[in-house]
Amino acid sequence: MGEVKSAFEKAMEKIKEIQGLGPEEKEEMKDRERLRSVLAAFYKGDLKRDEIWETFKGMRPSLLKEAQENMVDSLRMGNIPEEFQIRKNGILAIEALKERQNMAAIENSLSTIDRVQREYVDVRHRAVEELRAAIEENPKLRVRPVRTPDGRTVLQATPSVDEAVQARVGEFLAEHEKRYETMFFKAIERLKKEIK
Repeated sequence: MGEVKSAFEKAMEKIKEIQGLGPEEKEEMKDRERLRSVLAAFYKGDLKRDEIWETFKGMRPSLLKEAQENMVDSLRMGNIPEEFQIRKNGILAIEALKERQNMAAIENSLSTIDRVQREYVDVRHRAVEELRAAIEENPKLRVRPVRTPDGRTVLQATPSVDEAVQARVGEFLAEHEKRYETMFFKAIERLKKEIK
């Protein structure tokens, strides 16, 4: 079992590490710390597109790439459109700072990701509405199998249409979610390759 260290001991070890670094390494540590603080402000919504551009202006190309990769990694299938737009703006603002830009390819990948997300939300919404209509029309669809404590399976009616919809929509969406996640992650991987 490893030795448990206090916060003070950990801080002292970190100071020794920093003191042993050369000037370039210390500068890189400062740049990375600055990058983390800028990204934290960005994710909180404290920076707008122009402010992102201005803040990252003059950073080394490797840090620009790292910032973009961080923003790409923060994209999720369930991001609301506003969150996606903020990250898209950030990725494009940083790309505009690079000497060798790949703007068209990156915009294309971002559009694909946006399309996949929107299509997923639309399919999900339509599935819920169609199930709701079918269950309201046919009360027999409110019945679902339930396992009793003694191991038997019995049919039980759900008290509300909403509960019946939730029970059945999960089955439907499980199949479609895998397909959309695959498309989403392929688009994310393509975007990562286009960031240079």
